[in-house]
Amino acid sequence: MLTADLCSIKGQALFIHGLIEIPVRDTGEIFSWGVWSSLSAPNFARAVERWQDEDRDQEPAYFGWLSTELPLYGVSTMILKTQVHTRPLGRRPFIELEPTDHPLAVEQREGITAARVAEIAELVLRQGRIEP
Repeated sequence: MLTADLCSIKGQALFIHGLIEIPVRDTGEIFSWGVWSSLSAPNFARAVERWQDEDRDQEPAYFGWLSTELPLYGVSTMILKTQVHTRPLGRRPFIELEPTDHPLAVEQREGITAARVAEIAELVLRQGRIEP
């Protein structure tokens, strides 16, 4: 099963699509990476069960593992610990990274500058589209 938001591969590899949001310090805006996080079978079943519920954003966060490689960070982004926070209908879940010294986690925690956003855009354009 594959939708824009959920993926199940043979009922064993289970993923949810969400956003890693990074504050852009000098603009007050948010830069977002669209990523996939794995979920356990019980958490995936619960997310699917509640997916169309008006109050799904009241769910506790689901533990997961980041399952998208973002090659711009020099070290792998795969298998970073995440907390997946569902949000109101129509909004992708918020993916919170464990606060480690990984460059992506540091950026999420401390924010980036508009110059860093431009650098990311240039690298993505140079390397081609990054597939989540």
